[in-house]
Amino acid sequence: MLVVPNTSASSPSQQKLGYPGHEHAKRRTKGQVIIAMINLTVTNEICSLQGEYVYPTLSKEGDIIIGGIFPFHNSWEISELVYLVKPQPPECRSLDFRGFQYSQSLIFATEEINNSSSLLPGVSLGYKIYDTCRSTAMTVRTVMALVNGNEKTVLDEPCTKPAQVQTIIGDTYSSPSMAIASSIGPFRIPMISHYATCNCLSDKRKYPSFLRTIPSDYYQSRALAEMVKHFGWTWVGAIRRDDDYGNSGMATFTEAAEQLGICLEYSLTFFKTYSQEKVLRIIQQIKSSTSRVIVGFLDDMDLGILLRVFFEHNITGYQWVGTEAWIFDPVLAALDEHSILQGAIGLAIPKTTVTGLQDFILDINPLKSAALFGCKYTLPNDSDDTKVCTGEEKLSEIENTFTDMSPMPIFSNVYKAVYAVAHTLHDLLGCTQTCPTKKQPDPFTVKHLKRVHFKTKDGEEVYFDENGDPPAKYDIINWQKGEENQHEFVTVGLYDSSFPAQNRLAVNMASIVWVPVSVCSESCPPGTRKAVQKGKPICCFDCIPCAEGEISNMTDSIQCEQCYQDYWSNHHRDECVKKEIEFLSYEETMGILLTAVSIFGAFITITIAIIFFRYKNTPIVKANNSELSFLLLFSLALCFLCSLTFIGQPSEWSCMLRHTAFGITFVLCISCVLGKTIVVLMAFRATLPGSNVMKWFGPPQQRLSVLTFTLIQALICVLWLTTSPPFPFKNLNYYKEKIILECQLGSAVGFWAVLSYIGVLALLCFILAFLARKLPDKFNEAKFITFSMLIFCAVWITFIPAYVSSPGKFTVAVEIFAILASSFGLLFCIFLPKCYVIILKPEQNTKKQMMGKVPVK
Repeated sequence: MLVVPNTSASSPSQQKLGYPGHEHAKRRTKGQVIIAMINLTVTNEICSLQGEYVYPTLSKEGDIIIGGIFPFHNSWEISELVYLVKPQPPECRSLDFRGFQYSQSLIFATEEINNSSSLLPGVSLGYKIYDTCRSTAMTVRTVMALVNGNEKTVLDEPCTKPAQVQTIIGDTYSSPSMAIASSIGPFRIPMISHYATCNCLSDKRKYPSFLRTIPSDYYQSRALAEMVKHFGWTWVGAIRRDDDYGNSGMATFTEAAEQLGICLEYSLTFFKTYSQEKVLRIIQQIKSSTSRVIVGFLDDMDLGILLRVFFEHNITGYQWVGTEAWIFDPVLAALDEHSILQGAIGLAIPKTTVTGLQDFILDINPLKSAALFGCKYTLPNDSDDTKVCTGEEKLSEIENTFTDMSPMPIFSNVYKAVYAVAHTLHDLLGCTQTCPTKKQPDPFTVKHLKRVHFKTKDGEEVYFDENGDPPAKYDIINWQKGEENQHEFVTVGLYDSSFPAQNRLAVNMASIVWVPVSVCSESCPPGTRKAVQKGKPICCFDCIPCAEGEISNMTDSIQCEQCYQDYWSNHHRDECVKKEIEFLSYEETMGILLTAVSIFGAFITITIAIIFFRYKNTPIVKANNSELSFLLLFSLALCFLCSLTFIGQPSEWSCMLRHTAFGITFVLCISCVLGKTIVVLMAFRATLPGSNVMKWFGPPQQRLSVLTFTLIQALICVLWLTTSPPFPFKNLNYYKEKIILECQLGSAVGFWAVLSYIGVLALLCFILAFLARKLPDKFNEAKFITFSMLIFCAVWITFIPAYVSSPGKFTVAVEIFAILASSFGLLFCIFLPKCYVIILKPEQNTKKQMMGKVPVK
């Protein structure tokens, strides 16, 4: 069976130094186990090594020695410390075949290099391999033995001397590696780990001599976070090993998860030595959680213990996400009899092969490896029932941890570490056809190792970055049920940190088997945004609909985006659409009605003008100042038609035309009415004895007054247009979802000056007509003008508040209505009675009737 190092003190009868190859060592070539049983005696020479002697488990002489430290055992026992006597060394327990396989990888690589004619020709590599028993204390002790040598005494030499090994391969785990790296850092002796992944070991200030052939957990943790995000799990729990490996890896995962929007509901620590009370607290925490995914930053032994606890408490149905420490472990898969890890997914070191390594490891002499076959050698008088070894046992006929080659990528890491050392030595020694010296180079540092770049015989590229780490590549493994309900490791994707960020992760989603969806809150659909629930992580949120004018066009939007100025959100708040443009159009019902009324008013006006022209020589037309009547009808026709300029899409010219045309035509109209009113008053005064007033307000004066009043309004309009004219304007404030196209006044002073001037003339006309209302009946023109001015003033007084308060296109409609209403008021009040007489009562259209000489019946 495998021999445990003998740590007992040497007896007085043993006075020789024992080295591998002497009578106390059994040697085996081609990977043969060398059982070093070296006993040293205590002497009183110049320099002596303090403490108990530490034996290498496997060793071989060579020109240059490589050190190796691997856990050949899983545990140890320490005798009770009484502080009265010197404590005994720990006793190793429970064989670990994995550690032995790692050591065989180192031996295979050294023998292959020794047999090579191209790498280190003429130089033989030796090795000293120690068992650490998974104890940090024993690991440091063995490393010190590698650095300082094994001799108990040194004759005629100082106690300080060069290191016994050029480099150290190991350790397997992160925490012991940290202790070693910090201990041998001052000696500038490189160590290359094949399995220690803690991100902390990349810190060259603390661990300047550390390198590794396995990717750092920095990449693994980020890869796990990206994978979790890729599968849509934003609400997860985590269990980590309570040591440097677990704590450092989980810290990096947590940081990456936060950047990707993943929340940890809990992050628990676990170690195999935890008390039952601590384990129960962990179980209760998991049971009370709502997340359905557990990220396990553990090793195989820790998770094996947890599997039993989970089964005892009936905790199933969780999606496990694992690291390379356990995701590809067949022993753990065999322990999972109750499918607690069914569907687990995680990262594994990519599959690789090292030609000849498997045959080398399995080429073990049964007589020297009884433990592998579950048998023992007994004497004839032995009475136990243990199976007796026959010497004919074959490893190909059994299945156990030792014959399992699934950790071949880790074996390859040991193999690559040895070759990295060999290539560096080859360069430093200046080897070509043969090496000029067999002496180990000085110095041999991490700096030299970092420069190495080569390919293995199987084509795998090996190099280190500035932190002493290799490139990070992982296979994505999914646990699936195979034949006989056994777990199978199915490769469903890959992760390569050397690729661009968006291409690092590649997953075949169709081939994956997993359990649940794990989110704290369901995704927010487009049209809503996430609002974090008070006192909870960011992954717990409510979905708030976007406000009007804002949209979110993707799932789980953090905020809603404001639509551009001319756009508005649709009903579902997931798209910005063009705002509806509103103006008084000829195509809509209101525009059509107002257009029809305007044309109808102009038509009636023209019809009345035609009637007046046809009967221009009749007394009623002559008596009512036909010249001003025709001018008034002309201005009223323009008033009706100017309302059309307010309909349609506003433009620069239409905005300037509509207000100026309206202002000038109405002043022309009111000026004519004012002239007619003055003529009525003057005509009545002219009938009084001795009155000669008509000569002061004859036809020339009437024309001049109309022209003067109109020119004043035209001057106001010119000043308005030259200083700050009206212009088309998009009103975005009145309606949020609409754009109102309107004519901005430009200068409000100009607009109200135009209206005020019309109002002053209308008021003056109303006052004069009101004063003339009690003239004799036959001079009833004043009454009609009074009524028309009353309507005119009422319309425009009510127009002002209606205009200010009306929204959008209704503002324009109100203004058009005021124009039409006042125009119809003037037209009907002044001209309709006369048309009635002309058309229906022609007998009253006589001079006698006009003079009032016919008695009223």
